[in-house]
Amino acid sequence: MDLNLTRPICFFDLETTGTNIAKDRIVEISILKVHPKGTSESKTWLVNPEVKIPDDIVAIHGITNEKVANEPNFKTLSKEIYGMIKDSDLGGFNSDRFDIPLLVEEMLRAEVDFDMKNMVSIDVQTIFHKMEKRTLGAAYKFYCDKELVDAHSAEADTNATYEVLKSQLDRYPELENNVKKLAEFSTHRQFADFAGFVGYDADGIEIFSFGKHKGKKIRDVLEKEPGYFGWILNADFPLYTKKVLTQIKLSQLNNKLS
Repeated sequence: MDLNLTRPICFFDLETTGTNIAKDRIVEISILKVHPKGTSESKTWLVNPEVKIPDDIVAIHGITNEKVANEPNFKTLSKEIYGMIKDSDLGGFNSDRFDIPLLVEEMLRAEVDFDMKNMVSIDVQTIFHKMEKRTLGAAYKFYCDKELVDAHSAEADTNATYEVLKSQLDRYPELENNVKKLAEFSTHRQFADFAGFVGYDADGIEIFSFGKHKGKKIRDVLEKEPGYFGWILNADFPLYTKKVLTQIKLSQLNNKLS
C-alpha cells in the first residue's frame, strides 16, 4: 500500500562514529524523499566527521577513515541536506531515538536553525516493535519476504525502511494511512527535546525529566535557581536540549516584560 501523503516525507538513515548523540558525528547519510504523487528522489552523501572513526564502529558499517578523508564535512553539506528535507515530514528506523536527534545536533553545529515544529516523524521500528518485536533485517524478511543485503549501508537501510512501512500498511488495516496518525502511533513518550531531558506534565507544561529537579516545572526552577540554566548551557547536554531550554527561558523573560 502506498502512503497517503499531503506533503513529502523523507526517509533517512545515518551511519556514524558512534551512538553518543551529543558527541558523535555522521559519516554517511542517505535520504529517500517520497512526494504526494508517488514520485521519489534519493541522495546519499559520505561525510568527513573530522574525528577518528573507532575500529569497532568501522567493523559494523565498513566506512573507514581513509574512505571519508577527502569527503566534505557536514557543515559543507548541511544546506543541501536541509534543502532536501525542510518541506517534509521524516521517517526512519529507530529515528526518533537516534537518527533525528543526531541529525539535529549536526545541523545546529553547522549553524542551520533546524526545528521539528512543523514536521512529524514516523519511526518504523516502533510500529514494528509494537506489532512484532524484531530488528530491521527481520522486519524486511517478515514484511517484504526479502533478505536485507548490505545491512548497515545507509542507502540499503533507508530503502528497506520505506518498503517495510508500506508493507505494514498492507498487513495492518488498523493502521491509518495518514502521516500524522502514523507519527503518533510510532512515537514513544512525548518530550520537548529529542534526548528526553525535557518532558511534559499532565497539563502539557515543560518539566525536567532528570536530575535533582526531575518532575519539576522548568519555569519554576529557572525562576528560583537561575544558575541551573547556566550550568546546563555549559555542561555536556545535546545542543537541541539547550535550544529548547533557551526558548523556555526567553519566553519567561518576554512574559515578564510584557
